Amino acid sequence: MILLMQKLVSCNDMLRQDSFLRRSQTFIVVGLLILIASCGQGSQEKREFTINAPGAPEVNSKYGWLNTDRSYSLKDLRGKIVLLDFWTLGCINCQHIIPQIKKLQEKFTRELVVIGVHSAKFKSERETQRIRSAISKFGIDHPVVNDADYAVWKAYGVAAWPTLVLISPDGKIAFRAEGENVFNVFDPQIEKLVTEYKDAIDTRPFVFKQQETKTSSAVLKFPSKMIIDEKESIWLSDYGNDRVVKIDKTGKILEIIGKGGQGSEDGSFSTATFNGPQGLAIRNDSLWIADSKNNSIRLADLATKRVTTVAGNGKMGYYFNNDKWNEPVLPNSPWDLLIDKDYLYIADAGNHQVLRMDLKVNKVYRFAGSGFEGIKDSDLRTSTFSQPSGLTKKAGDIYVADPEASAIRKIDLKNGTVKTIIGKGLFKFGDEDGVTKNVLLQHCVGLAEGNDNIYIADTYNGKVKVLNTKTNIVSTVVTDLNEPNDILIAGPELWITDTNNDQIIKFNLVTKAKEIVHIRY
Repeated sequence: MILLMQKLVSCNDMLRQDSFLRRSQTFIVVGLLILIASCGQGSQEKREFTINAPGAPEVNSKYGWLNTDRSYSLKDLRGKIVLLDFWTLGCINCQHIIPQIKKLQEKFTRELVVIGVHSAKFKSERETQRIRSAISKFGIDHPVVNDADYAVWKAYGVAAWPTLVLISPDGKIAFRAEGENVFNVFDPQIEKLVTEYKDAIDTRPFVFKQQETKTSSAVLKFPSKMIIDEKESIWLSDYGNDRVVKIDKTGKILEIIGKGGQGSEDGSFSTATFNGPQGLAIRNDSLWIADSKNNSIRLADLATKRVTTVAGNGKMGYYFNNDKWNEPVLPNSPWDLLIDKDYLYIADAGNHQVLRMDLKVNKVYRFAGSGFEGIKDSDLRTSTFSQPSGLTKKAGDIYVADPEASAIRKIDLKNGTVKTIIGKGLFKFGDEDGVTKNVLLQHCVGLAEGNDNIYIADTYNGKVKVLNTKTNIVSTVVTDLNEPNDILIAGPELWITDTNNDQIIKFNLVTKAKEIVHIRY
């Protein structure tokens, strides 16, 4: 969870609730019985609603609405229970709660309306098209307000991503809470409102027309991470299609793992299912897959053509400070993988750590990070990370792309320490090249190593940059990309996942030529 308090700060371990807004109070239904001697009058009941709280501020924004063909005011929703979800597209905690919100929608289908309020953390996240891509990528099915200037955020006094606010049918703030435990916290509060307002709730279905999005004819959908095997075939995670594909260097698809469609089924390559595959690692006939939304590590046996789950059970593991070191743990939104000797390193974005799986026994252990979000350099156990999402190795060091801090971190395997190479803090970001101490990135998520260089997918800046580890100078190599997520070095070429454009870009480091790879069956 990311917090803003006057000056923006971050804290993912606090789940706070405002006391003056979080509960409904009970009023007494007043009955008045007046007896008149000359004629008997029946009892007269006056019903009043019991929410004693401020009226909810308006949610309209001058930056417009998305995922719908029109704007709404809260008056349009009077009679409905309204749930506002304050989110920002790069926040992993915000992504985690989407299934819980859908669960609430399914339970209270006649009473509840959900409105997303996108209050961006990063400058690039304010762009309408970028939010539209995130809505498609995450499968969000309700209207979203682009709160680019924080007007709605400020009106509601929000201080964290994600924050959810419940509004009663007569337009009052009934409850609010921060953090990921959405269904368990909001379900009883909505039940109270349903009971309190009874027949006053408008139970007619709230139907909004989803804004038509441009359909893509591309074979890939939000491609993410890539690796290359010994035969120089390229494997890539086709995130939006929930599958992994193998291509040759001309872009021809040679093999597909996963039948498509979200799921967690093991089985043959043609029947197995995934949910948001990300990082990949390969050795001989074994291909490991970070199945991010299933919170698991899957193993594809390239010889037998079968997929099995080797770590994780679908639940998100949370471990902090001294909790469960040297004990098996569960992955939490694993985002990238790196194989080294008998270990598989896991960028565990959901719990701000790097995990390590012992490949001899297929057990996952904590390796680096206290579990709290931050950019603290220290030993492996007390250092902090900020949503690690990319891994690469150079000599005895593992480099980590740490996007919520727009940072590049280095884990010294020999000395067991973490050091920040690029990055100044959770809310220090930009687009500045030069000496590493002056460099600013913006939500970088991918890394690749080659020839003493670390190539960086500077995602929100739409660029690939290169860090020369001898001179400590960063320079821009490729521009005009749309949220690049990963880089692969293949001879003189950089292969780049141009994620929001649903394509792969090839860039020749010698000729500087850039071209789109024609992906085809």
